[in-house]
Amino acid sequence: MDKKIKVVMFDLDGTLLPMDQDVFVGTYFNLLAKKMTEYGYEPKSLIENVWKCTYAMVKNDGKCTNETAFWNGFSKIYGEDRLKDTSIFDSFYNNEFLAVKDVCGFSPKSSEVVRNLKDRGYRVVLATNPVFPAVATLNRCRWAGLEPNDFEHITTYENSTYCKPNPEYFKEIMSKIGVSPEECLMVGNDVAEDGSAMKAGISVFFLTDCLINKENTDFSPYPHGNFDDLIEYINS
Repeated sequence: MDKKIKVVMFDLDGTLLPMDQDVFVGTYFNLLAKKMTEYGYEPKSLIENVWKCTYAMVKNDGKCTNETAFWNGFSKIYGEDRLKDTSIFDSFYNNEFLAVKDVCGFSPKSSEVVRNLKDRGYRVVLATNPVFPAVATLNRCRWAGLEPNDFEHITTYENSTYCKPNPEYFKEIMSKIGVSPEECLMVGNDVAEDGSAMKAGISVFFLTDCLINKENTDFSPYPHGNFDDLIEYINS
């Protein structure tokens, strides 16, 4: 690994936390719809509208937090009086959402590589796409065998104003922790989303254990491989 690198950014879903993303999303939405049906939401339309509000976060241009972008979209669909239900969503992420862990994998190498980097003096960031509230992100972090204090910075929808694949997402992280692109490495499994770090001048390692490459991009010129390859690359 380049000796100039001081910060390693890790994606979470499909990277530190192994998963089939389609199974994860399907399970998550089924549980959310079941919960919210009790409060008068029609399941099918709720899922469609949560997707719409998620897209609003992905298209966020930095003028507000992703949290604000999501709930602004939600209130336009359901009315401002429904904003009182944010506490119900928070309760969901603290309770029913925990069952999603059952469809996720686990790799002890996730905590091994993160803590090894910290022991060697690297700064470590959890650069997961900030479309979830902190409570849901910190729970998924723990499912991966890690603790929030393992990371210097964790992106959530409360503290971020951009999303992947917008390069501004990575620039926002660098601005917050005070580093240059040449000092950073992004480790992720999504060629489009995590690969967008390169547009911000950041080096990338593609973890192929749960690879997502919807556009069939040729990523062979870039460092890539499984967790063992990642550990070897970091130690090189």
